Amino acid sequence: MPKSSFEATSARTPSGVAAVDLVARARALAPLIEAASRAIEQQREISPEVLTALHDARLFRLLLPRSCGGAEVEPAIFLQAIEALAMADGSTAWCVAQAAGCAVSAAYLRPDIAQEIFGGPQAVLAWGPPGRKGRASVVEGGYRVSGAWNFASGSRHAAWLGAHCPVHEADGTPRRTAEGKIFERTMLFPKAKAMISDVWHVVGLRGTGSDSYAVADFFVPEAYSFTRESDQDRRERGPLYRFTTFQLYAIGFAGVALGIARATLDAFIGLAKDKVPTAATKALRDSAVIQSQVALAEAQLQSARAFLLQTVREQWETALRGGGFTLEQRAAVRLASTFAIHQARSVVDTAYHAAGATAIFDSNPFERRFRDMHAVSQQVQGHFSNFELAGQCLLGLEPAGRIA
Repeated sequence: MPKSSFEATSARTPSGVAAVDLVARARALAPLIEAASRAIEQQREISPEVLTALHDARLFRLLLPRSCGGAEVEPAIFLQAIEALAMADGSTAWCVAQAAGCAVSAAYLRPDIAQEIFGGPQAVLAWGPPGRKGRASVVEGGYRVSGAWNFASGSRHAAWLGAHCPVHEADGTPRRTAEGKIFERTMLFPKAKAMISDVWHVVGLRGTGSDSYAVADFFVPEAYSFTRESDQDRRERGPLYRFTTFQLYAIGFAGVALGIARATLDAFIGLAKDKVPTAATKALRDSAVIQSQVALAEAQLQSARAFLLQTVREQWETALRGGGFTLEQRAAVRLASTFAIHQARSVVDTAYHAAGATAIFDSNPFERRFRDMHAVSQQVQGHFSNFELAGQCLLGLEPAGRIA
């Protein structure tokens, strides 16, 4: 298929000025990243030369506010940049997507605090999802924080960590929202203040170094905390920050899946031109079964990608007009991103199995991508239950869970 079908569209800032083509920068780094992919997996972290290149290309600043030196790109450009990185290495793309989501916190912080955390040329913030053992107790001037959190992707090259904590008043009672739910606040602190546990021994996405971390009775000043998606805390009013961090993570991680699938399918197409299976007399590409599988996989991948891009662009237009997202629009992002992850996994599975015994050797480009893809689909953004929530919205029912 023509590569032009995967070309990025022109990026535009809210003012209409042409944005820097960060997608092109991501593509330009592909040879370097792919050459380092084996070392990244073995060392379970992004290699120094790749980190330097990513920072030089400003790819860790995709969603960071422009007021803090970021690119503040629209989500469709974010998606395509992550996809381009994932074609070279899934772990690298995952770390950049994760860091981009964390960088949205700058939109909620006091400007001097945001500059302190993100102002450095190699600034990265990392965090994991809310932990059951986390707690922030209100004290004068801030909070005493204790707890442990997992899945801190990119924490090995981060200088700051975040912890999502339920807040407890000074008397120990849980603080609640107006709806009666537990009130959560995100605490930010230097990584040097945390206890890091090397636990990242996993099947796929090994290079993300998603370690665990903990703090015990650590004081965090009020100014170094915020509540995600809080209109009261949000200082940046650009259209990008009308998207929730959950939506942006969904878009980014779907981009990881799409990039892995694109690279896997392309690798299989290259293999099929020359490989003659045992007991066969013709190359794989001469098989009617293989021809049909490749065509269907291409259709799956491109249709899922087009659906996600269309959905994201429609929401961006809403954000540009200053409007809020309806429940149906939020559900559409959940549906399109989850669908993209599932279709990408199906494409990878097809290519892996069609490649036969060739795919099981780590000297070929199938085995690692197969494992990485299945690690991507295990994350919450890929859970099948997301389809249930989207379906409930489509049927006019009250969703049984959060539609971010």
